[in-house]
Amino acid sequence: MQNPKEYIAQHKDRFIDELIELLKIPSISADSAYATSTQETASMVADSLKKAGCDTVEICETPGYPIVYADKIIDKSLPTVLVYGHYDVQPPDPVELWDSPPFEPVIKKTELHPEGAIFARGACDDKGQMYMHVKAFEYMVAQDKLPCNVKFMIEGEEEVGSKNLAWYVARNQEKLKNDVILISDTGMIANDTPSITTGLRGMSYVEVEVTGPNRDLHSGLYGGAVANPINILAKMIASLHDENNHITVEGFYDKVEELTKAERDKMGEAPFSLENYKKSLDINAVYGEKGYTTNERNSIRPTLDVNGIWGGYTGEGAKTVIPSKAYAKISMRLVPNQDWEEITELFKTHFESIAPEGVKVNVTPHHGGQGYVTPIDTIAYQAAEKAYEKTFGKTPIPQRSGGSIPIVSLFEKELKSKTILMGFGLDSDAIHSPNEHFGIWNYLKGIETIPYFYTYFTEMNK
Repeated sequence: MQNPKEYIAQHKDRFIDELIELLKIPSISADSAYATSTQETASMVADSLKKAGCDTVEICETPGYPIVYADKIIDKSLPTVLVYGHYDVQPPDPVELWDSPPFEPVIKKTELHPEGAIFARGACDDKGQMYMHVKAFEYMVAQDKLPCNVKFMIEGEEEVGSKNLAWYVARNQEKLKNDVILISDTGMIANDTPSITTGLRGMSYVEVEVTGPNRDLHSGLYGGAVANPINILAKMIASLHDENNHITVEGFYDKVEELTKAERDKMGEAPFSLENYKKSLDINAVYGEKGYTTNERNSIRPTLDVNGIWGGYTGEGAKTVIPSKAYAKISMRLVPNQDWEEITELFKTHFESIAPEGVKVNVTPHHGGQGYVTPIDTIAYQAAEKAYEKTFGKTPIPQRSGGSIPIVSLFEKELKSKTILMGFGLDSDAIHSPNEHFGIWNYLKGIETIPYFYTYFTEMNK
């Protein structure tokens, strides 16, 4: 009988090779040109779960991309853990900023990853972290150490809002019944400072369109006499924050959760170097809402950011036009108690109200989700804490994340289950950015740690 570390050492090369093969497939859910590749990825995930030891494996069709469901029920009287992950990835743009092709994985050593890191789109978010669970499950089955029932639900639309996951969950509540949901789609503070994510921000994502004249116009003949949609859009966007970087949308902060000084002080105990933070991003100063630290701004405070803006002529050379239209994509990260649909409506009302005469404004909501906070006094959290203590030799720090996983609040509503977020990535792993990567050490450490969660969770539920 081998412990996780021994098993990993024996199968390390295979574990890495299998992940690399998964990363080669461009499962970009946001781009229909990659529909076939995304479907192919679902099949590969299903095959890996079957090989790992699941008794039931299904590729479940939805109105969008399929959901891979698998399970191994060893005793219905034992607890059941539902593992969630996603096989779709973000678009790799801008591709020219990658040091190596995004879907041709390479292993390179870095300062933070002396044992090497896999560079590829999806390496950390979320193929690498999702696949840790497949390999951890493989170990438990192969060594006859699976202490409870396990279900897997791996989707292909997380990066575009998980619309059809809600559709699937609503129709399969009995099938998905569980005692806890386990997700690795977050990170930790550092390799020598483990942490467990206890809070996620919600999100509202919209696209705005400003229309001026009915066609592009000659900027010499019409400039100064007709509203330029790009100029107008830039002014409207600039007005969404005041001089303190406070969001100006009416009612935006009405339900924002305000943490106590004691809670904020506790957050401040987490190791953090502002100088290292700036250095890693190659910036000379941080920027954000007045009155809050960097770690508070990116976790417990709501935000509003432009994710893309375009219009007019952007090709080579010059073309002197006043464009007919201008566009922007805007995301708002929300904190607990802020309802994403309410915030979307508040934004729409505000943005339309500040449009000057001479243009028309259209706001199109895309997707969103609620924020979430995991209590740290549950058996599940305590089991995760013990698992990290076992493999890291340190008690993990509870930490709120600035990211969003909208389906976590959906799971609590529909399945009445709490979620434990055991992430093994680092902030520097460049998820959603060029040169995304995932440390080999982190990947294997996740595989080592996850089985202990199952053991402790089962023992503590007796």
